Amino acid sequence: MSGVSVFDLFDETSREYSDKTFLYTPSETAKVYNLDVADYSYGEAAAIVAELKQKYAALKVGAGVRIGLAFENRPAFFLHFLAINALGASIQPLNTAMAAEELRYQLEHSEADLVVADPSLVEQLKSISPCAVVVPDDLDQAAPINKSVVASDDPATREAAILYTSGTTGQPKGCILSNEYFRAIGDIYTNLGGHCVFEPGKERIITPLPVTHMNALACSFMAAMQNGACLVQLDRFHPKTWWNTLRESRASIMHYLGVMPAMLLNAPENSEDEFSEQIKFAFGAGCDPRHHERFEKRFGIKLIEAWAMTETGAGAWITASTEPRHVGTRCFGKAPDGLEWKLIDEEGGDVSGDVPGELLVRRRGDNPRQFFFSEYYKDENATQEAWAGGWFHTGDVVRVDENGYFYFVDRRKNVIRRSGENIAAIEVESVLMRHDGAANCVVVPVPDEIRGDEVAALIVPNGEVGEELARSIFDYAMENLVYFKAPAYIAFVDKIPMTASEKVKRGDAKIIARDLVERGDVFNYGPFKKSKKAG
Repeated sequence: MSGVSVFDLFDETSREYSDKTFLYTPSETAKVYNLDVADYSYGEAAAIVAELKQKYAALKVGAGVRIGLAFENRPAFFLHFLAINALGASIQPLNTAMAAEELRYQLEHSEADLVVADPSLVEQLKSISPCAVVVPDDLDQAAPINKSVVASDDPATREAAILYTSGTTGQPKGCILSNEYFRAIGDIYTNLGGHCVFEPGKERIITPLPVTHMNALACSFMAAMQNGACLVQLDRFHPKTWWNTLRESRASIMHYLGVMPAMLLNAPENSEDEFSEQIKFAFGAGCDPRHHERFEKRFGIKLIEAWAMTETGAGAWITASTEPRHVGTRCFGKAPDGLEWKLIDEEGGDVSGDVPGELLVRRRGDNPRQFFFSEYYKDENATQEAWAGGWFHTGDVVRVDENGYFYFVDRRKNVIRRSGENIAAIEVESVLMRHDGAANCVVVPVPDEIRGDEVAALIVPNGEVGEELARSIFDYAMENLVYFKAPAYIAFVDKIPMTASEKVKRGDAKIIARDLVERGDVFNYGPFKKSKKAG
């Protein structure tokens, strides 16, 4: 494949596989979005993209312009992405399930020039967006974008998207992702080999993951275009109807998060559980070791565990796609050619043998940052800190056995991983501390069999302790955070464990929280953690 941009890849693929299906929306997702069952061929999609490209060009969309896209997981998202990319501009995928305060911050921080949204989301966005919000049908009536911008002259390194990801600071960071970043992900994924074999023009990739995440935004999307495959993008994961949707879509490859195997195993067994003839492999991360082998035996589907981050892209990507995969051990494979790595302890010293340490990575050669994210937008200090010493510091603690296999151990960074979502504890803490009833607090992860981690808050109360105060704090969190970030468990404590230098001893706090949850000495609001859209 020639060309360098995301659109270049689509353009070539759409010519070669014009009659093949590109985007398919099965009945359940179509019903959720009030759509007809969508089945766009590459040729049909190319015609729509060409029309959208003309509309955006009329608005002076080009290199250096950033367009917010709010379509949830509808097919329109990908069509608009391609049209905008064809003009050299960038997109900002918007998660409209977020609280207004969070979404407003991201739009203001990104300095988006325009937001294009599905009609069902326009009013919500107009109330918070600092820039104009329009529906696709009104693009012809939107005001032209007039701005002086400085963009990369090299299409490969030019920004294709900005994706916000939680870190250890109070606000999410904006990761700048280039065309090269996207193209490299499609290339590395479709050439993994082993169990992950893509047959050109034949695969159908199903994913329930949100387009605001790197996995759906880059992995499944780029893999489809790399091989003339069909992308089956769902609105979300529906465990009760998952297998019916799989059959309807005729999917051959599925994407998952660790929460999915656990939930699917909870369903009663039946004679139609075998999918080895339909699904070649499932690609994902974070499967609970207790569920890995059980899932593969019951459903006949190999769960291929992988490791990467939004920041690392294809620059540091490790996959357990060949045997031995060490099922049920949190193994995610061996380092591929071209990847340099090392493990360090908390003092920054190298560790070796089977001793766990934080994983540091970079590309081998004179361009150690190739295929990684470009930078954290408007945060050079954070970018330099992440690349301290010429290595990207992942914050993930792993161990490597004598044969070079990597095993995930824990996360050193103050991030809670719940059902595939990265949650910055300090972001949740900053919201809780605005409640009059919280004098001090610390937010930590506690183990959850289904979600991996769940959010727990230890709170020093400022008021009478009891259910009324706990529920008030929980409701406040739900109003000011996207639902999955709110604490499922709230416990009142006399004090927060601190060091002599007045820093929170998060390790001690985790132990305290886990003990309180196990004893049931907490207020449990897990059943009330639901998206407003889900009712």
